[in-house]
Formats: sequence, C-alpha cells, structure tokens
Amino acid sequence: MQRIADLPEPVQQGFLRLPLPEFESTPWQTPPPLNESRIAIISTAGLHRHEDRTFAGGATDYRILPGDLDYADLAMSHVSVNFDRSGFQQDVDVVFPMRRLRELEQAGEIASVAAWHYSFMGATDPTGMVDSALDVARLLQQDEVDGAILIPV
Repeated sequence: MQRIADLPEPVQQGFLRLPLPEFESTPWQTPPPLNESRIAIISTAGLHRHEDRTFAGGATDYRILPGDLDYADLAMSHVSVNFDRSGFQQDVDVVFPMRRLRELEQAGEIASVAAWHYSFMGATDPTGMVDSALDVARLLQQDEVDGAILIPV
C-alpha cells in the first residue's frame, strides 16, 4: 500500500482536496453478540469470479461472491496502478478471509457465515457508490446478516 507522504506533491494535494461526504445522522444498530451473529465479508479489492465482468477504472458497482466459492474461481481486477497484488497471490485470505471466517464459525465464535459476500473496486470516489451501497445493504438484510468484516484494500 502506498503512503500519501510517498506520493508526488501534486498527487498528495489532489487526494487531500477530495470532498468528503457529510451525513445528517449516523444510523447505528446494536448487533447481537458475535456468537449469535451471521457475518459477511465486504472487500474493496476488486474481487470477482472468473466468469464475472471485470472491474473498470472508477467502477461504482459491486460483485457478489457466494459463501461456498472455491478460491480457484476467485479473480482480482483492481485497476489502481499503486495496488499491490502480492498479498492476494500469496494468501487469498488477506483480501477475502473466508477460511478464517469458517474457522470462527466452527469454533462457535460466530453463529454463521453469510451465504453471499460482496466486493467493490477501491480507488473509486465513494460519492458515486451510494446506490450500490444501498443495494448491498438490502441484500445483507435479506441474508439476515448481523455484521460484516470490512476489508479496505
């Protein structure tokens, strides 16, 4: 991952001038204890199944990943030139920790793993992702998900 201090000054200033969304309120729902919770993964690594459409620059959409996905069917099409794929290549759990989540389920640390998980392409202006975020929120509710592991990449 690139540190902002290591970027050229004009690039730093461009990032620092990006507008941040402001919200009138912050919705909050107190979840059940983890051992009673259904958990999903949401990643910004640009993950998808091989047969899915790849992510393009500035993508504001998402891909749905089934909970029983075989890691061999997992692809990454993140388009940022600063994106380091070596972690993904060495250990998929760095960006999609399904094995670790299954271990937590088997140990009784969480109640269950969600049927569906979601990936966005990072390095995208989040203001254009509102509709996609609302879609994913609806899908999480339909899957009765209580919490999510957010994997910002």
